[in-house]
This record gives sequence, C-alpha cells and structure tokens, in this order.
Amino acid sequence: MPIWGKILGTLFGFMFGRIPGAVLGFIVGHMFDKGYSQDFNRMGGFGRFFSDQDEFQSQAIFFHALFSAMGHVAKANGRVTPEEIKLATNLMDQMGLEGDVRSEAQEAFREGKEADFPLKSTLKDFKESCHGRRDILQVYLEILIQAAFADGNLDSQEMQVLENIAKHLGFRRNELLYLISVYEAELRFRHAGRGSSSNRSNSRSGFNGRRQQQYQRQAYSESQSLADAYRILGIDKSADDKQIKKAYRKLMSENHPDKLVSKGLPKQAMELAKNKAQDIQAAYEMIKAKRGF
Repeated sequence: MPIWGKILGTLFGFMFGRIPGAVLGFIVGHMFDKGYSQDFNRMGGFGRFFSDQDEFQSQAIFFHALFSAMGHVAKANGRVTPEEIKLATNLMDQMGLEGDVRSEAQEAFREGKEADFPLKSTLKDFKESCHGRRDILQVYLEILIQAAFADGNLDSQEMQVLENIAKHLGFRRNELLYLISVYEAELRFRHAGRGSSSNRSNSRSGFNGRRQQQYQRQAYSESQSLADAYRILGIDKSADDKQIKKAYRKLMSENHPDKLVSKGLPKQAMELAKNKAQDIQAAYEMIKAKRGF
C-alpha cells in the first residue's frame, strides 16, 4: 500500500493546523493512498483529479469508434474522396480535437480504411461503453449518415455499410431509412428553405458542402419547406396542434445537448447536438406560425 499520501497529508496538515490538522491530513492522505493512487500513473498524474476514469475511457472509445467507422464508410466504394477527408477534418475542428487526441482520431480514420478493419468488434466495444443508450447511439449513427453524404451521393456500397453499422447498433433498416430521410429534410430546410437558419452557425455550413449546394440550387417552395418541417418533427401534417406540441417537446428533451452529455456524449460533440436542437426548434416555429397557435 502506498504511503506518500499519508506522509504528505500529515505534514501539510501539521503546518496549517498543528496536531488536529496533522490527524485530518493523515486521514485524507490515507484515502488518497487507498482510493486514488492505484490509477495515478495510468491517468497521467494529476489528471486523475480532473477526469473520471470511466468517462475518460468511454470518450476515448467514442472517438475511436466514430472516426474509424467514418474511414470505413468513406472507403466503402473503393476510394476516399477529398470531400470525405475534409468532412473528417472539419468534424475534428468542430470538436476542438488537438494534439495527441487529434492524431489518434486521424489514425483511427486511417484504420477504418483498411480491408481488415474489425467493424463488428469496434461497434460492440462502443455500444458497451455507452451502456447501449439509444440516444447516444443515434447521434453516432446520424454523424455517419452525414459522412456517407459527404461527396454528394449515397451509393449502394455506402448504404450497405450503413445498414451493417445500424444492425450492430440495434437499429432496424426502416429506422435507418427514416434517419436518412430526416437528415435530407434538415439539409433542405436549413440551407434552402430557411434563410435565417443558414446564418445560425458556420460549424456545419461546410460540413457537406457539395450536398448543401445541390439543395440550394433546387427550387424549394413553401409547401416543400413545411413538409420538411413536419418530417423533422417526425409527424404527419394531419396531426393536430396537441400532437405537434407533444412531438416537439419530446424531441427537444431527447436532443437537449446537456442531457446527451450527461448520458455519455463527449462534450466535444455538444455542438452537433446543438445544431440538431436548432433544426427542431426552427421546424416547430415554422409549423406554429403556419397554424397560428
């Protein structure tokens, strides 16, 4: 059993509180030796005081699983495009990944491109690390859907990889198709239908540049914009006002950034959750204005 905690605690306690302080310092030092020192070296010295071990490990698994799977999706059709590389880079920028963490994310992306990349075991570890929380798994899958659209197209090979990932995460094919349709509605709504929403944040304005430009060039009528707003809320236009309000509150609760972080989403990914919540809010405001409630 290490003793340095007790020694230093006793000395500092004596300096500030004489005998009573020394006793208190000894007790605190003993707690340190018993509960903390076993993880001291592994966590990088004093980093142990600032980061929970379980949280540290789960976030490391999240980032590795995310960027390696992005590399795997990018390589699905045999060639990684500049747009797909740029998407991964922009995502690292958006998450504020720097230094060793960024290098590890880049290495994970390269690992995902290898023919022998262990996708199944990687996803299994990730799912276990977040205790199978469906909201976190869905955010993860939504990011990979964006990655698949990075070059402006979702081809059959990329779709096959997404279906495989979704299956391992516990999502059915129809659920994946629904998430894809919602993502496309968000793009149209954000970048062609709602002028104010395109000015909200530049963090995603370059995320899928070519795809966004395609939507901006399309004619986007008010009825199409309203249809996408309903799609974002996951309700039919025939729903009554009460159902719309209920769907809105449910989605905002599920996608609240602070709530997702508390459930295991790394804080670096909070901006992604914020943008999702903003889309839900904007869609609701459009429907509310149209209906006048």
